[in-house]
Amino acid sequence: MSQPPTERTRVRRSAKRGIYDKETVYAIVDAAYVGTVAYAAAGKVRQIPMAIWREGDALYIHGSTASGLMRDLAAGAEACIAVTHLDGLVLARSAFHHSMNYRSVVLYGKGREVVEAEAKERALDAFMNHLTPGRLSEVRPPTAQELKGTMVLAFPLDEASAKIRTGGPIDDEEDYKLPVWAGQVPLKLVTGEPLPDDRLKSGTATPAYLEGLPHEREAALSTT
Repeated sequence: MSQPPTERTRVRRSAKRGIYDKETVYAIVDAAYVGTVAYAAAGKVRQIPMAIWREGDALYIHGSTASGLMRDLAAGAEACIAVTHLDGLVLARSAFHHSMNYRSVVLYGKGREVVEAEAKERALDAFMNHLTPGRLSEVRPPTAQELKGTMVLAFPLDEASAKIRTGGPIDDEEDYKLPVWAGQVPLKLVTGEPLPDDRLKSGTATPAYLEGLPHEREAALSTT
């Protein structure tokens, strides 16, 4: 479902690459582990990469209740959150036309603190399932004290847009005759072989869901 762009989310540079439907925005967010959270407060601009996940129509972040960033955002500071997947290097015949293929989302909005205990637990459970599907049933759940020390913020995805570049280089017509290799170098995020912790209890097997993780993440990153 498309949502009309706002003055802030409308893509102006290479406007044809702007996409405003929620399905594309959600797919790009769902394939990401990290987003960059930027905001201004007390006359200072701050920016930090943070773990992100989506549940319904909102993007979530979490952090310590002692975090200045989390407190500022919970108090109403407006944020700009960016998510980017780098999908390839685009090598042109001229230095000027080199580029990159990517999928990105930019979101503007204010965060809502998730205060109710059950809602906070559900949000953090969703985070665990986003990181590693299947692991939540095995690990120790957070204690009441751990939950108390954790703040969860939800940002509505109402004011968000995607921008995507695909394909090869776009050279000046006269440069196509140059004897210079041109094309794409694909890039993708993949998981490596799981490395057991040094203090792993003897006899603990590697979970089956980790064996399928590389394939799952690769599939997720190619959904758009």
